[in-house]
This record gives sequence, C-alpha cells and structure tokens, in this order.
Amino acid sequence: MPTYYAQVSYTGDGSTTQYAITFDYIDSTHVKAYLDGIATSAFTVSSSTLTFTTAPANGVTVRIERETPIDARLTDFTDGSVLTEADLDQSANQNFYVAQEITDDQENNLQLDTDDKYDAGNKVIKNVADPVNNTDAVNKQFISTNLPNITTVAGIASDVTDVANIASDVTAVANDATDIGVVSSNISSVTTVATNINDVIAVANDLAEAVSEVETVANDLNEATSEIDTVATNITNVNLVGDDIANVNTVAGDISNINSVAGNSTNINAVASNETNINAVNTNSTNINTVAGAISNVNAVGTDIANVNSVASNLSGVNSFAERYRISATAPTTSLDVGDLYFDTTDGVMKVYSSGGWINAGSAVNGTANRFKYTATASQTTFTGADDSGNTLAYDAGYLDVYLNGVKIVNGSDFTATNGSSIVLTTGASASDILEVIAYGTFELSNFSITDANDVPALGSAGQALVVNSAGTSLEFANASSAEVYGFHKDSNGDLIVTTTNQGDDDISQSDYANFDDVLFSASGFTFSISNGELIATI
Repeated sequence: MPTYYAQVSYTGDGSTTQYAITFDYIDSTHVKAYLDGIATSAFTVSSSTLTFTTAPANGVTVRIERETPIDARLTDFTDGSVLTEADLDQSANQNFYVAQEITDDQENNLQLDTDDKYDAGNKVIKNVADPVNNTDAVNKQFISTNLPNITTVAGIASDVTDVANIASDVTAVANDATDIGVVSSNISSVTTVATNINDVIAVANDLAEAVSEVETVANDLNEATSEIDTVATNITNVNLVGDDIANVNTVAGDISNINSVAGNSTNINAVASNETNINAVNTNSTNINTVAGAISNVNAVGTDIANVNSVASNLSGVNSFAERYRISATAPTTSLDVGDLYFDTTDGVMKVYSSGGWINAGSAVNGTANRFKYTATASQTTFTGADDSGNTLAYDAGYLDVYLNGVKIVNGSDFTATNGSSIVLTTGASASDILEVIAYGTFELSNFSITDANDVPALGSAGQALVVNSAGTSLEFANASSAEVYGFHKDSNGDLIVTTTNQGDDDISQSDYANFDDVLFSASGFTFSISNGELIATI
C-alpha cells in the first residue's frame, strides 16, 4: 500500500461532516476535497479539520488533499529586504509540499515495465512476431498448440492451393461422393461402357420397345452390316454389361452426375493425381476447419512467415521462457534456476531466484523509508503481513531498524530479517509490546550534468556564468560581474576623473592608486557623474 504525504481518504456515513486533515498546509485555500473523485467546494477549513456543509452520503469516498501552487512563488525575496525565519520557512515549505504532491501523483499512476520481445542470448523477449499483436495471449496459445498442424499445412502449401483453386469442383465431387464411390468400385466396367456408350444407348432404347428384339433381329439380318454382328464382335463387352447391369442401371440413373464428372474430368484427374494430399487433408480436416475459422490469423502468419520460422528455430528458448519468468500470487517451487524471475502479485514486487531462494529484484521500499507498527501477542516471535494500520511489511534485507517498546534491538542477535517480508524475534515478546520497523529504500544517486537539464544551453566560454537573457525568456552563458576598482580624483580643471580596472582588462599602478582622492570597490558596470555637486553612480 503506497504512503501518501499530502492526502487522506475516508468513507462517508451520511452523518459525519467533520474530517481530520492529516497533513500541513500553507493556506486553507490549498486544501481540496473530492467526493467519489468529483471536486467539491462546499466545505470550510479550520486548523486541522475540514467541515462539509452537508455530510457526505453513506459509502461515498471522501478524499482530502493538498494542492500547493506551483505557478508562482508564495514568498518573493527582494533586494535589500529583511530575511525572516517565517519567510524562509514558507518558501522552503512550498518547495517541499510540491515535491510531496508530485510523489503522491506518481503513486497513483499505473505503470508497465517490460517489453515482451525475446532475445535468447539474454533470456528476455525480443522481436517475436505474433499473428495479431505482441500482447494477444490467445493467439500466442493458438500458434503454440497448433504449430505441428500449421507446419504440416505449410509443407503441402502448393497442394492446398490447387485444391482451393478448384473448390467448386471439389464441392461437386463431395456432393456426389456415394455415386463416385460406386463408379470407382466398377471403374473398369464404366470405362467399357464409356467406350461403347453408343451401343449401350442403343440397347437401352431397344429395351423400351414392345417387340423390339424380334424386329430388330429380323431387320438386322437383312442389313449388310449387322448390329448383331457388331454385338457378337464385342460380345465380351456386352457380357460385361450384362454382368454389371445393376451398375449400368445405376449409371443410367445418375447420367447427369456422370456427365458432370465427365465435364470436369481434368479437375478429377488433378484430384486423382493429388490423392495422397487429399487423404492428408481429409485426415487433418478438423485442423483445416480450425485453420479456416481463423483464416485471418493464418494470413497474418503467412505475411510474417519469416518471423514464424524464426520462432520455430528458437522454439526451445521460447518454451523455456515460461520457466524463466512467471506471474503468481505465491512463489513458484518447481523448475527453479538461479536468475529466474517472478512477479509477486500479492506483494506487488518483482523477485529473482538466488542460491538462497527468492529475493526482491529491486528495493521493496518505494521512497526513502516505510514505517510499520505491530502490537504483540503473548510470546509472539514472528511479525509479518499487515501491521496495526493495515500496511503490509516489506523491506530490503540489511536496510531496516527495529525497535521493541522504543528500544532499538540488534539484527542477528535480537532478531533476524532476511526474507523481506517477516521479522523473527530471538525471544518472544510480551502481550501488548510495541514492535516498530523502519524500512529504508535503496537507490543509486544520479550523476547529473547541468547541460542535461531542460532549457540549459551548451557550455559557454571559461569564466562565464549561467544567467537569464535580456528578454527574460531563457537562460544563456554570459560574462559574470567581477569586483571592480574605481579610483576618483580631480584633474587641473577641477573635472572628476574616474579610473577603473575595466573588469581586469586595465591595470592601476601603485602610484596611480596613491594619487586617488577616494577609492571604491564594487561590481563592474557602474558609471559615475556629478549633479549639483553630488556624485551619481548608475549601473
């Protein structure tokens, strides 16, 4: 739970109008109030109490905070003014309060940290192309689960393309699958019938006649080229038709489909030549349907196939990432290697696995220090979790002070504190003893150059100082004022002569200095004149 320096929250009960202000402020107008996040001005401020005109409703979140002005100085020190302790305190307080309020604002901001891209060398994510986007966990799971099937489809991509180009023909074949099966079982007979289709048609027509056989035979015997002879010559084929008359009848009943098949013979031959691929497609129909239902994702994979191949080449590294970085409310206990990371959602802290177990990856204290207070039960030795104020104990091992009833106790002999979340006393405390903990934040000081600051130009020449420009709009480097020597004397005409060191460019000899009537040491830039017998200095 973050510590706020310039705000406090309460819950309204429908009757309470007065709420304590737990922070200092310079002026009552700097105290603001919000009801369920909406600003209100219906209140008055007196000392450390805020009083609403109407009591906030039951359950309403009441937030009181300080908003110190940052667009103007509350205290302005002018030349020649008398510095008072009150003025200095107010000026320092304004800066201090603004810093606190900025810290509070940062505590209220949500922040994201890592960039999920994998680099196998450094065991971090880098440049992993996702079918949709790098944050779509659903699609990541989809690719991982179906990668073998996608690989199979990629291996027969040209065959799948051929099938896709004759999709309407394949659909027609699928609709007549039963009939095609019959034809396939009797393909030799069908071939014979197709070869002799005219004869088959003649036989079919003849069968429809009432006395066709006799008349046909009689007429045929009188013909020079007898149909019977033709039949006799092809008796083997006729016998085949007779043996397969049921199939022939089936063919006749499905003649429109057969004609359709004949019209698509090129496509059927293409299908036949790709039988192995079609069988592979049929075997993987479930996977193909899955792919079809996610065709936009497949297209995305196709567009990024180089990245997908890169992932496949580094699959072992990608799969191991789940064991290198985990998010959990409890510490992982399996597949542990030194250097593994996990984000503890219970404490809101990133942790790293060391030779001694899980430790905080960064400081457990957000800021300079956190304070915790526990009231002990009889013989209590372990203090952990929420303290008397509901704040969860967290610290960096070695960076804390512990006090029992106001007396500082010694780490390593009076208590141990190594895991960042609990303190164990060597001897149990008595009931109602007070254990106080100060946990210090750890950080590194920044090495900051003045030219890295906003609005600061590049360095000027040696001896120059940073000043506000003549327009008062920006900073610049310019020659600094230096101590100047002004010597005064009158010439033979009685005129006032002023001799200066001219910011160090000119020298004043000892003899010249001895002849001065008067000498003034002051900043450079002064000019002198006499008016009504008075010496006037202008800068």
